[in-house]
Amino acid sequence: MFGFIDRFFGKPAEGAAKAGGHDVRVAACAILIEMAGMDGEFSNEERNHILKHLEDTHALTPQEAEELLQTAARELKGAIDLWHFTNLVNQNYTKEEKLQVIEIMWQVVYADGRLDAHEDYLAHKLGNLLRISHGELMDIKMKVKNVSKPA
Repeated sequence: MFGFIDRFFGKPAEGAAKAGGHDVRVAACAILIEMAGMDGEFSNEERNHILKHLEDTHALTPQEAEELLQTAARELKGAIDLWHFTNLVNQNYTKEEKLQVIEIMWQVVYADGRLDAHEDYLAHKLGNLLRISHGELMDIKMKVKNVSKPA
């Protein structure tokens, strides 16, 4: 699992993190940014969730986490669609690693305490693009939703 985390947001692993000159970490982060902004607002809660995850899990400094986020945002802004990003993830991540991407995605969705219809649509689309079954997508959604509920 820690190898996945390193490839997802940490220092790029030799060979695997670069695909055709593109950093797979940026692709994975772009997916999260797209999800966070899908409801028309990239909230501070969502942004902070992504940045905190980057810092805590991968021992990135706040500046490194912010730089990765900014790079991914620039890549996303110039993209026509999400296929390029999901294709890089599909080529470089195992099924288990992709399930972790989906879990982090749902955590970002619920970081602001609500699920917008556009976010739900994109989650299903990303599940399909990442070759995750509907059942797996829903299992992870319910797991994250139940953990995210206020006490």
